[in-house]
Amino acid sequence: MLDCRVPHRIWYNSAMQLARDIRGLLIDMDGVLYRGQQALPGAAELFPALAAHGIGWLLVTNNSSLTPEAYSDKLVRLGIGQIDAGRIFTSALASAYYLANSGFSGGFYYIGGASIREAIEEYPQFHYDERDPQTVVVGLDPQLTYDKLKIATFAIRKGARFIATNPDLTLPTEQGLAPGAGAIVAALLAATDVQPTIIGKPHRPIMDMALTLLGLPAAQVAALGDRLDTDIAGGKAANLRTIMVLTGVSTQAEVDALPAEQRPDYVFADLAGVIGALG
Repeated sequence: MLDCRVPHRIWYNSAMQLARDIRGLLIDMDGVLYRGQQALPGAAELFPALAAHGIGWLLVTNNSSLTPEAYSDKLVRLGIGQIDAGRIFTSALASAYYLANSGFSGGFYYIGGASIREAIEEYPQFHYDERDPQTVVVGLDPQLTYDKLKIATFAIRKGARFIATNPDLTLPTEQGLAPGAGAIVAALLAATDVQPTIIGKPHRPIMDMALTLLGLPAAQVAALGDRLDTDIAGGKAANLRTIMVLTGVSTQAEVDALPAEQRPDYVFADLAGVIGALG
């Protein structure tokens, strides 16, 4: 391992190796491109730099609260750039794809943004059902109510399959770390004693789907994110190189406390450092 002793930045491999070996990136959004409604350093410069170096990319977010089109609008609004919605892959899309390709059908109930319902209803074998759903899908829901938790709890206790879009306990915002989808999932786990099937990072379903969409082999791709427990662990589970920026949830101290095999391959203060490493 190489420690270049650069303030606020540690490379666990050569930056020259980063530019040489990586031909594609799976890029997280919350805590990487922005925090809440604030763009983060280097976000606007990242995509032109990737284009200049011929590096393919896909935005892959555990946050299921918005549709790809809404995320695209947000990136424009924050001054990050015009990103086609087809380049944005959310855990809501991944959850819908997983259900549709696992032979499931019938009624579903969801907790989360309307993006979850929209994604699932793209498949004609599913319909929304609050009374007797066969599936309950749970994501981030800023409008969470006790009644929503109650409907989901009753359905899961009656035997409905329990799908979690992602396990993130927190969400980085301008004010600090807010409760994430994982906090809602934890409440339902406590109420039902049923373990959910988790689709989002660090689990394989979303990573495998994202690699297929990107169209590159794992050996040429890196996962870029801000969380050790989801982005970095998910990248390692999919046999990708891993890059962490310190603009979101996880800290340098948390990286240093990990065993070597669990650390990111590269850690940078922000996206400007990533761009610099690309040359």
